[in-house]
Amino acid sequence: MLKEFKKFIARGNVMDLAVGVIVGGAFSSIVTSLVNNILMPVIGVITGGIDFSEGLTLKVKDATINYGAFLQSVLDFLIIAFCIFIMVKIVNKILGHHEEEKKEETPKKSDEVILLEDIRDLLKEEKKSEKKETKKASKEEKKKK
Repeated sequence: MLKEFKKFIARGNVMDLAVGVIVGGAFSSIVTSLVNNILMPVIGVITGGIDFSEGLTLKVKDATINYGAFLQSVLDFLIIAFCIFIMVKIVNKILGHHEEEKKEETPKKSDEVILLEDIRDLLKEEKKSEKKETKKASKEEKKKK
């Protein structure tokens, strides 16, 4: 079991994931700062300083449901996700990554498949010519009668 664990840890995907989590954590502070210090003040001016987390609550007996805090979290998430999207687009443009490069190539057909398709097409053509000959023969018989 220990050998399997070592093999699992040594795989590239696990190491890539670890690096991604560490870089993501460091990048999180940059995005949070961008949202809190640059975007939210502008959005606050536009929305008139509305903060959903304070005022929107629902009281059920002794419990208080703060659905405003949930709405604020969703709004924050959408803003952060949009910022990350824009930053990734900018970085991809700077680095020259294009979406067109990711087009998948159509899989190459094997020789057997190509041969079978040729046989199928020949059989279809043969059926069509037989139908034409049959129609032609029946028309000639009708004319003779």
